[in-house]
Amino acid sequence: MTITKDMTIGEVVRNHGETVKVLTEFGMGCIGCPSAQAETLEEAAQVHGVDIDKLLDNLNKAL
Repeated sequence: MTITKDMTIGEVVRNHGETVKVLTEFGMGCIGCPSAQAETLEEAAQVHGVDIDKLLDNLNKAL
C-alpha cells in the first residue's frame, strides 16, 4: 500500500503506526488531536508549511 496526500492523518496512523515518527520529525505533532482524524496529509502539510512531496516520500519509506 502507498500513502497518498488525500489520506487522513488518522487513517495513516491507525494503519501504519511506524509513520508517527516521520510525522513528528516534520513538526506535525497533532497526530492525536481530533482534527487529525479528518484532516488529509495535504491539508496538514499546508497548515504546517511542509513540502507534501518530501513528507509522502518519507512516510512511504517508513512502511
